[in-house]
Amino acid sequence: MPASQHINPKEDIEIAREFSMRPIKEIAAKLDIEEQDLLPHGHHKAKVSLDYIESLKSRPNGKLILVAGISPTRAGEGKTTTTVGLGDALSRIGKKASICLREPSLGPCFGIKGGAAGGGYAQVVPMEDINLHFTGDFHAISAAHNLLSAMLDNHIYWGNELGIDARRITWRRVVDMNDRALREITNSLGGVINGFPRIDGFDITVASEVMAIFCLARDLDDLQERLGNIIVGYNREQKPVFARDLNAQGAMTALLKDAIQPNMVQTLEGTPAFVHGGPFANIAHGCNSVLATSTALKLSDYVVTEAGFGADLGAEKFFNIKMRKAGLTPDAAVVVGTIRALKMHGGCSLDELKYEHLKALDQGFENIARHVSNVKKFGVPVVVAINRFSADTDAEIELLQEKCAEIGVQAIMCDHWAMGGEGTEELAHEVVAMIDRQPTEFRYLYDNATPLWDKVKTVATELYGADDIIADQKVRDQFAKLQEDFGELPVCIAKTPMSFSTDPDLRGAPTGHVVPIREVRLSAGAGFVVVICGNIMTMPGLPRVPTAEKIFVNKAGHIEGLF
Repeated sequence: MPASQHINPKEDIEIAREFSMRPIKEIAAKLDIEEQDLLPHGHHKAKVSLDYIESLKSRPNGKLILVAGISPTRAGEGKTTTTVGLGDALSRIGKKASICLREPSLGPCFGIKGGAAGGGYAQVVPMEDINLHFTGDFHAISAAHNLLSAMLDNHIYWGNELGIDARRITWRRVVDMNDRALREITNSLGGVINGFPRIDGFDITVASEVMAIFCLARDLDDLQERLGNIIVGYNREQKPVFARDLNAQGAMTALLKDAIQPNMVQTLEGTPAFVHGGPFANIAHGCNSVLATSTALKLSDYVVTEAGFGADLGAEKFFNIKMRKAGLTPDAAVVVGTIRALKMHGGCSLDELKYEHLKALDQGFENIARHVSNVKKFGVPVVVAINRFSADTDAEIELLQEKCAEIGVQAIMCDHWAMGGEGTEELAHEVVAMIDRQPTEFRYLYDNATPLWDKVKTVATELYGADDIIADQKVRDQFAKLQEDFGELPVCIAKTPMSFSTDPDLRGAPTGHVVPIREVRLSAGAGFVVVICGNIMTMPGLPRVPTAEKIFVNKAGHIEGLF
């Protein structure tokens, strides 16, 4: 394998094809899962049966390791590759390990981001399957969501017994694709036979509340109850109308019955990987399913998982929402960054990143320093992983490690992109040692009893470096109304991932800013209140030149252009 990152010109998909995948039953056997407890999807993918998962409840949990990142830049951070590399490294040093990731959405795959199965020699496979359709989970989630949409409009068409106010319908439709033309639509056009025309729209599937519910549900009963708690709109007395009022939750659960069983695949080095669920890290909590994580913890001594976007969004929601809802406790955290990205936070342009720039690195360090400080506020031991690029100089590496030492955290260079698990062994040894010497003192950032407004203000001031939060009177009234019946719920703040502030161009670790709240939405089924700050899209659009233009199937029947 190459000695440093981005030397090898091979595409991720070429590297993936170099490796011979093992039958999935052999991968499952590493976690002592018998073949009869798998539901195979071909030779290299399988679901783990719910009956088997139920049988594991009395087992103790292994150690849970969160991989989070710095504020994203165009320079790249490598959170998923680090998760994969660390899982492989733990296996290499003799630990019984597994990893837990989200499933990729088709929208980003065909848009600007590409796939989400790792990269280089730190990948999960089969890469093409995972990025395209996989086991059909997202299609099932889209179907369940849109079934509720259809039943809602059908109820109105056949007399509207519930007195639903068509002006106050909050439930939209979804499709797992970036399609800006569907953001706002008018449905039921074409005359009386097609229903009552109203304004509607589509979100991308990963922004669906069904997706969030899917990833927080502990079993089928919990799933069905949460689906019934979805609020689809309000009646003429402005009282909420729930999915259970439409008797939709049973059929929705039936569509999700198979999908909710966690998917198992493998890394290039044969480490078991649970890839299941994929909620947005803005509108939702940005983590893989609770079922996958809790199952992995029963079967492994060490479980490595990741949270979406930077730690200000992903890790915060992992701790305050997922851990709270799942009743789990994290044992360690890894904050991933690159010297390239930190130089961007320090003022470098993309073109300047290939040159040594110690001043920019020094200035940009404040971003990773705040993320480390934020993780420590949750009482979780933390280490910094530097995802190495070939242009990183010895002086830059030395400066970064010195700066990390000054704030009491170890920075370890990792070369998993180029060397797989071998390039992350030092990190694996440190994570294991850190867990042994420094037991977690995990705590939430706020209590359930804290008022919703104060929960948002706590996150903004404690983690974002803001002075305050602001909102107009209409939004404040929404907070007051939600506080009456849903005040105990955690908050899920939707803002740009590119900055601690709501301005995506404000890099580094800004202070003194104010967080403006534009809208508040209740996800009663998922069990959190979504607080929208700034310009957040729930249906992305394609870029001028989408990745889809480069993807094709060659004469051998292999997919090309996917990354």
